[in-house]
Amino acid sequence: MVRPPGCPVGSATPSLADPMIHASTDFRARWAVLRAQDGLQWTQVDERHGFWSAARYADVERVLRDASTFTSERGTVLSILGFDDPAGGRQLAATDPPRHTAMRTRLQKALAVRAVEGRHEVLTGLIREIIEPLADGGVFDFAEAMLALPVAVAGEAMGLPRGDWPRLGFLLTAAIAADDPEFRPVDSTQGSLDRAHRELFAYFQDIYMERRHRPGDDLVSVLITTEVDGRAMSPGEVLSNCYSLLLGAVTTTPHTPSYLMAEHIGDGVLDSWAADLTATPTAVEEALRLASPASHFMRYATTDTEIGGTPIKAGDAVVSWLGAANRDAAVFPEPDRFDPRRRPNKHLAFGIGPHYCVGHSLARVTLRILFDELLSRFTGFRPAGPPQRLHSNLISGYKHLPITARLRDGRR
Repeated sequence: MVRPPGCPVGSATPSLADPMIHASTDFRARWAVLRAQDGLQWTQVDERHGFWSAARYADVERVLRDASTFTSERGTVLSILGFDDPAGGRQLAATDPPRHTAMRTRLQKALAVRAVEGRHEVLTGLIREIIEPLADGGVFDFAEAMLALPVAVAGEAMGLPRGDWPRLGFLLTAAIAADDPEFRPVDSTQGSLDRAHRELFAYFQDIYMERRHRPGDDLVSVLITTEVDGRAMSPGEVLSNCYSLLLGAVTTTPHTPSYLMAEHIGDGVLDSWAADLTATPTAVEEALRLASPASHFMRYATTDTEIGGTPIKAGDAVVSWLGAANRDAAVFPEPDRFDPRRRPNKHLAFGIGPHYCVGHSLARVTLRILFDELLSRFTGFRPAGPPQRLHSNLISGYKHLPITARLRDGRR
């Protein structure tokens, strides 16, 4: 499919860029349409800007792996389509190799599996504290609790004061779901986003000043002492990456368990998993695949190229829809079925290529502990009200999910 010249602005059918579509699960039908088409589909957003949509696994993998042809430095999310990202070349997510590799190396080591496993006891304590209210038998907002989980986990790893975690959680959700009225304290989406960014960066500036004089073994101190291009990272680079780290945590960790609880409660999936917790490692990967909390990554073509038979011009934006690729039947047999022991399962929930999520080990260990604790202690999960999804084209997730459960016999 070639790019249509003079494509009209607007459409009777809202595009995947519209956050309101993601407030329900209707967007999955759009994914199926995109996967079935020949080539990529062009979406015109306004008079000047548009983007190509990649939905098949092979096309998404190609875009995300090839950082030389598809750059991250001009912007990685639809909310800034057409505007150069001010974090380009300064923030991990918006920097291409080889500079990206130099920025990433020490942080990746600090977040490696062995380092994360060493925090197992701390993570278990945080998780038990968050799910403990479920034990009283009353209505428990599971999604709200899960939104608090990654801020606690990342906040502990970054050495952020516990009293700051609730406010940080709100601001971070506002940053990824600025169109959601519940997280939009001002009238305009852009105003809400700007306010969240200003407050978060001001917060990390204070943290930076403190750690610069009293470094520790936390992730903020790792960033402060990281050298790139033969020099220490600048204060702006440290602040930008502190923000990116915390934002990455709230992207994946909370919405995977909320997806499972919202869409598989009462269908036997949780019961069969609880009956055999040895399935937890592979079941977590399957939950990540089907949830695909990060909806998209955007890249810009640096040269004329081609994807799936579609000519792409230099400067064109290409949006990779991760959830669509993760339900591609060419890669995942019976793609919409939850298979707790699915192997192989090369899902793209954490991306792929040089920008593969640096915190993937921390997220995986957190989710494994969470599900083991949840399913070994509780049973009889039941919905207690309608679930509510976030209004966001960036994050596929839930903001409210009232449930009830009961303690297993003999458990306190």
